[in-house]
Amino acid sequence: MQGLCAREEGDKHWVAVTSGLPRTVARRFDPEERYGLRVTLFALAVVLVGVPFGLLLDQVRRNGPMVRVDTWAANHLHAWVSEHELVQRFLGAVSFLGSPPWFWLLLGASAGYWWLRAAHRRVALYLVLTGVLGGVISSTVKVLVSRDRPSLVEPIATAHGQSFPSGHAMLSVYGYGALVLAFLPLVPRRRRPVLIASWVVLAVLIGFSRLGLGVHYISDVLGGFVLGLAWLIASTAAFSLWRVDRGKPDVEPEEGLEPEAGRRG
Repeated sequence: MQGLCAREEGDKHWVAVTSGLPRTVARRFDPEERYGLRVTLFALAVVLVGVPFGLLLDQVRRNGPMVRVDTWAANHLHAWVSEHELVQRFLGAVSFLGSPPWFWLLLGASAGYWWLRAAHRRVALYLVLTGVLGGVISSTVKVLVSRDRPSLVEPIATAHGQSFPSGHAMLSVYGYGALVLAFLPLVPRRRRPVLIASWVVLAVLIGFSRLGLGVHYISDVLGGFVLGLAWLIASTAAFSLWRVDRGKPDVEPEEGLEPEAGRRG
């Protein structure tokens, strides 16, 4: 009885808070709505992540102050890396971890694992769609921005295509992030922070490897990180809505995509 009264009081309070808002807006913030608040918050997160990407893009298109920082850093970092062969090998190995061939092999194996678990096949679809559409987004933005790669004397490495954003950096965020979310329920809770931290470190190293090899500017890598995070959020939000549509709870990132997959019974 007390719980029912408390809920009624809460409902009255919510009506009072939203009564001055337009009906469409109020429905968006209503926790009882089918998609309500979670859609609004996910959309807000994507917008907030998109702001720094827009600022970086503006600097690139207008040849702003960030471009001068890009050029200075590229020249100095290239001069240092050129003198250390072991560093070059290390950066090459790390960069390979962000390359499409390797990632698609890893993604294919991971998607196959989840497809074989019939009760959780939607995780396999999430991985494939996140990977495919992420690659399309990266390639499309590269073509639209059409920024040339760094021009260096005696380059350490070469790469094809346009420079902004860094596809490796973007993939390191949305690609490995999707894999972390997929497999998080199978990892003991006490070890999950280690897995998440490893993902962050790997993404940073992949981004730095592209700088050290002289195939990207700083703004390319930052743009890749930001756009990759925006896509990871959007893709996971869509997956969360899919779960809700089938009577399952929202995705809680700290619990992974499908918490049920880690339960024994």
